[in-house]
Amino acid sequence: MTELEKLRPSDAATRRLVRRLVDEPERWALFLDIDGTLLDLAATPDAIQVPLSLASDLSAISARLGGALALVTGRSLPYADGLFAPHRFPIAGLHGAQFRSADGKVNAVVETPAFAAIKLRLLQQTAWMEGVLIEDKGAAVAAHYRLAPAYDKALEQIMRAFAEEAGPDWVLQPGKMVFEIRPSRADKGEAVASYLEEPVFAGRLPIAIGDDLTDESMFALANARGGQSIRVGSLSTETCALAKASSPSAIRSALATIASSTGEKKASAS
Repeated sequence: MTELEKLRPSDAATRRLVRRLVDEPERWALFLDIDGTLLDLAATPDAIQVPLSLASDLSAISARLGGALALVTGRSLPYADGLFAPHRFPIAGLHGAQFRSADGKVNAVVETPAFAAIKLRLLQQTAWMEGVLIEDKGAAVAAHYRLAPAYDKALEQIMRAFAEEAGPDWVLQPGKMVFEIRPSRADKGEAVASYLEEPVFAGRLPIAIGDDLTDESMFALANARGGQSIRVGSLSTETCALAKASSPSAIRSALATIASSTGEKKASAS
């Protein structure tokens, strides 16, 4: 039985992903969310675990695609780098507010003193909400309530008020058990579009893989460009993704299969 045949039959999307990137690597560009897509969600943002082989699998696939692989995440760029060290991939962090191109150049929205003050007041106003975790991302801030779901409505009101106070340069972004205030110019779809203008990615069809509301804009972009979009996990909300994968582990299995195929092809060619 081949590695491809070992993939669960229900994961038709991952089987197609493997076939496309193994058989036609020059045709595709791959754009991956991190939390809930590559990595399993955890009770707290810092509790996620990175499988030992994942970074090397991504590196092998990136090489096979001629460098046309990027991570598109709500995490900050430095945090994402830390997850996959020592490898450094093109990364759109904070939903695109921090952008490292394929040649290593970085453009980033800078936190203002006024926004820093808002983050401090947010900490103070949510201190009584046991289980609510405030994640300071620099030019963005997230309030996680996975450990305190009863505070859903109250936390949304607080975050909405602070987003309005922050002004038009910031916007409230709901997600899975999280509310985030992020730069308004940050958009995952626009980040993918920017990558597709770079020489490494140009002329390729995008494959966008994500799991949350914040990934819908890159799904839409991939669909509009004739590519492929894959939503990971249970669909609690409507999505424009064209295909579904069961879990992050299914995505990781597909990536491991592609990376393994890359190594086998190199060996047979030598």
